[in-house]
Amino acid sequence: MAELTHLQYDALERAIANGTRIVLYRRGTEFVVVPTRLVLVSGRESIEARHPTTGERITLFVDEVESIDVVR
Repeated sequence: MAELTHLQYDALERAIANGTRIVLYRRGTEFVVVPTRLVLVSGRESIEARHPTTGERITLFVDEVESIDVVR
């Protein structure tokens, strides 16, 4: 997935604003995280997030994400 759709951006922005979890798949691995920011790093969009139980910071690049869903 090179780019997110408008609906996915809206859902991601809502998750950032509300502090809700999202599920991302990257290289066959599932990540359940709480997104904190959507930023540009070296010309690449990235999602800065925290692990919901450990609080570990995670940076995931949008162009490496296979799918994204908001946990409701």
